[in-house]
Amino acid sequence: MLSNLYMDYNATTPCDKEVVDAMLPYFYEDFGNPSSSHHPYGWLAKSAVEDATTSIAKALGVSEHSLIYTSGATESINMVLKGVLRKMRHLGSHMITTKAAHKAVLDTCAYLKDDGLEVTYLGVDSKGLVSLDDLQKALRPDTILVSLLYANNETGVIQPLAEIAELVHANGSLLFSDTTQALGKVDLNDVLQQADYACFSGHKIYGPKGIGLLYCRNNDGYDALPSFIQGGGQQKGQRGGTINTPLIVGMAKAIALVNEGLEQESKRLLRLQAQLEKGLLDIELAMSNSTSEQRLPNTVNISFPYVDGASLLSALGAKLAVSNGSACNSASVEPSHVLLAMGVERSLAYASLRFSLGRYTTSEDVEKAITLVANEVLKQREHNILWERRPTS
Repeated sequence: MLSNLYMDYNATTPCDKEVVDAMLPYFYEDFGNPSSSHHPYGWLAKSAVEDATTSIAKALGVSEHSLIYTSGATESINMVLKGVLRKMRHLGSHMITTKAAHKAVLDTCAYLKDDGLEVTYLGVDSKGLVSLDDLQKALRPDTILVSLLYANNETGVIQPLAEIAELVHANGSLLFSDTTQALGKVDLNDVLQQADYACFSGHKIYGPKGIGLLYCRNNDGYDALPSFIQGGGQQKGQRGGTINTPLIVGMAKAIALVNEGLEQESKRLLRLQAQLEKGLLDIELAMSNSTSEQRLPNTVNISFPYVDGASLLSALGAKLAVSNGSACNSASVEPSHVLLAMGVERSLAYASLRFSLGRYTTSEDVEKAITLVANEVLKQREHNILWERRPTS
């Protein structure tokens, strides 16, 4: 086990041992294909998938028929955006999202332009929130879908989904909410009653990588999304391919575990978040980019002026695992598009770090992280001539 501090839980989480234990029998003992209907191996696997689906549906407060298993949130996003465009083309081809959307949405929108998709990208304010007035003005008779990131993975800001859903549905449009980061951190029952589609990833909630969920509120008959992956007719023909029994079992166990202690864990994370944020903001000129009252209880995004963010991240890497944005966009040398959309100056966006806490973070870890960051920021500023010549008052 690595000894350095891990504060990048929004990127991924360690798989809980109870989750691993739940999955193991389906790798080597009850290893049958759920689609094999003529022998006990298939029966046992199918039963395990059905039990897992029942467990997930109960935990989320939704119908079992509303769930489709995917490889993760990125595939789910592709399935919704491409599927809705194909299904609703006769009604229009206009979609609304935001400039602060996850790259999986932005890249899929760019791809679909060749298929005739027209996209309106709404701005966000300095807290990362969408303007309801801007949304109202952007809605059109041919708007088929509005896609909004419920809880931002970089700043933690939570959008007012109830008000957004009211506007979207009054226009006759569909609402897709990427709820990947919110699962296991905040209660989603109301959210899933407001959204037509939502998505999740197992590895964000101490489950396995490579498994995700797509929630479709109406997933029967005419209302169902068109087939996304062909071959075999699994999952009512919407996503062909052998159903991944062990990972589905693992995701069900992970969801059960995060739901079990949700309220208590959320309060614990809020205390650690406040401790971390206070300590980091004690660093001279440090500024928070996570200022919305409604936000995830585990996420802190801070800018450190007069520091090169890449150098800071590299220097901290051996002792503290944090990030400068989404793990899905880690190859980019550009500053966070989320922070730029919020109006953060480019130089500050470069000098920003995201800290995301999780199940195994302790108060002692937070204090160590504050000390590490404070020392490294001071060290880097000592060699920055602009820091020496900074305006003082």
